Amino acid sequence: MSRLLSRLVDSPDPAALQAALRWLYGFVRPQRLAIAGLLALSVCASLLVLVQPWLTKLLIDDGLLARNFPRLAWIAGLMILAGLLGTALSGINRYLHTRLSGRILFALRDDLYRHLQRLSPGFYGQRRIGDLMSRLDGDVAEIQRFAVDSLFSAVSSVIGLVVALALLVTLSWQLSLLALLLIPLDVLWLRWMRRKVERDVRQLRERSADMSSFMVETLPVMKFIQSAGQQQREARRLERLGQGYMSQLLRLQVSEFFTQAVPGTLTSLSRACAFLIGGYWVVQGTWQLGALIAFSTYLGMAVGPVQSLLGLYVAIQRMSVSLGRVMELRGEQPSVTTPAQPLPMPSGGELYFRDLHFSHPGRPSTLRGIEARIPYGLKVALGGGSGVGKSTLIDLLQRHHDPQSGQVLLDGIDLRQLDLFELRRRIAVVSQDIVLFRGSLADNLAYSVPDAPRAAVAEVARLAQLDSLIESLPEGLDSPLGERGQQLSGGQKQRIAIARALLQDPLILVLDEATSAVDESTEREVIEAIDRLFAGRTRILISHRPSTLADADLRFELVDGVLHSVKVPHEA
Repeated sequence: MSRLLSRLVDSPDPAALQAALRWLYGFVRPQRLAIAGLLALSVCASLLVLVQPWLTKLLIDDGLLARNFPRLAWIAGLMILAGLLGTALSGINRYLHTRLSGRILFALRDDLYRHLQRLSPGFYGQRRIGDLMSRLDGDVAEIQRFAVDSLFSAVSSVIGLVVALALLVTLSWQLSLLALLLIPLDVLWLRWMRRKVERDVRQLRERSADMSSFMVETLPVMKFIQSAGQQQREARRLERLGQGYMSQLLRLQVSEFFTQAVPGTLTSLSRACAFLIGGYWVVQGTWQLGALIAFSTYLGMAVGPVQSLLGLYVAIQRMSVSLGRVMELRGEQPSVTTPAQPLPMPSGGELYFRDLHFSHPGRPSTLRGIEARIPYGLKVALGGGSGVGKSTLIDLLQRHHDPQSGQVLLDGIDLRQLDLFELRRRIAVVSQDIVLFRGSLADNLAYSVPDAPRAAVAEVARLAQLDSLIESLPEGLDSPLGERGQQLSGGQKQRIAIARALLQDPLILVLDEATSAVDESTEREVIEAIDRLFAGRTRILISHRPSTLADADLRFELVDGVLHSVKVPHEA
C-alpha cells in the first residue's frame, strides 16, 4: 500500500511517507472488524445492484420476447426482492459507515490535539493559529475521508468494475475490447494531470489557512477595530482573502474537472460505439435485444467505478497534501518532557536558581548566569524593565522551557527530574491576562482541579471575596461567564484567578504583573488577600509598581539578563 502511494504521489521521502501511513493505520487498525463488516455489506449491496441488468435481460429475452408470462412474473418478483434488499443494506451501510467515519475522524483529531498540547509556547509564538486550525479541521478531515470513504469507494468500485467487465465479456467479448482500450489512455492522462492537482490543492489549503488566521486575529479584538474606525479596512482585507480563496478553488475545480472529464468522455464515446455495433447485430438478428440492453447497462455501470477510481486518484493527491501538513505538526518534538522515572514531588523546600542560562532560538541571550536562593514560604519581589526576562524566568520555573545550562532546583531536586504535570499543578501563576472560559463560574474556578468537591469551590470563592459577584449573578456559581468573561471587571477577574490558584493548592504562587490592570486600591486588596490566603507558601510577585513589591522578604532586580539582589527597606 505504501509503495503504491509512494509511486502515485512521487514522495521525495518514501520513509517519511511510510511513517505517516503507519501513523494513519494505527487509527484504522482498531476498527478492522467494523471495516470488515462494512466491506461485506458493501459487497452484497454491489452484487445486488449488478444483478439487476441481468434480470432485465432475462425479463426481456425469456419473458417478454418469449411470451412466457409466468417466467416474466417470477423474474419481476426477483427484481423487486433484490431492490428491497439493496435499499435495506444501503440504509444499514450508511448508518454504520457514518459511525465508523466519526470514530476515526475524532481519534485522528484528538491525537493531533494532544500532540499540540505538549509543544512549548515558543512553537505557538511562531505559528499562525488559523493555520493550526486549518490543519486540525480541514486536513484531518481530508485524511479521514481517504482512510475510510475512499477505501469503501475503491472496494465497491473494483468489485463493480470487475463484475461488470466479466459480464460484458460474457455478453460479447468483441464489444468488451472497447472498454479495455480506455485503460492505457486514462493512465497516461492521469499521470499528466497529477502534479497540477497536487499543487492546486496545496495552494488552496494555504488560502484557507489565511482566512482562518484572519478570523482568529480580528474577531477577538473587534472592539479595538471599531474604536480605531477600521471596519472597512478589515472588511476589504477579508474580501481580498476571500477572492484569493475563490480564485484558487476555481482553479482546482477546473483541474479536477479535466482530470475526470477526459476519461469520462472517452468512456461515453466507447458506449456510443457499442450501441452502434450491437444495434447492428440486433437488426441483423445475430444478437438479442435484452443482451444489447444489458450490455449497454453494464457498460454504463462500468463508467461509475471508473469515475470513482479516477476520483480516488485525485483523493490521493489531496490526501497526500493534507497528510504532509499534519505530519509536519506531528514532527514537531516537545522541548520539555516528563522523565521515565520521575522523583516524588517535594512538599516544600528551598527554590534555587543555579548558574541559569537561557536564550530563545534566534535571539540574544535572555538570562545569563542567574543565581538566587529562595527559602520556602517567603514573599519575593522581582522587578526589572520590560522584556528583560522576568516572565521567561517563570516559564523556566514551570518548565515551559528548559535552560540551556544551569539548573532550577526545588528542595535540592532538579525540576527536570519531576513529573511535569505534578510540577505545574503545584506552581500556580496568576498573570496579567486572566484566562476565562465560556463555562460557568464554578467551572472556571475548578479548571485546574476539575474533580474538586463543590464545597471546596464555594469555600475558595468565599476566601477570595467573590461573594458580591456570586450574589449578583442570576445562577450564582452556576452562572455562565460568557466569552472570556468580558462582562467582568479587572478586580473580579483577579479574584477568580486567586480563588482558582487557592483551589490548586500550590507550593509556589507567582503573580506576574497580575495587578497591573487594576487601581492601587484594588491592588492592595488583592495583595492582602494573597498574603492572607497563601501565608507560609513561597510567593513571587513580578511588577513595575513599587507598591506591589512592598513588604517583600526578598527583592531581586533583573537587569540585562543578570539577577541582582536588592536589600529590602528594613535591612537598610
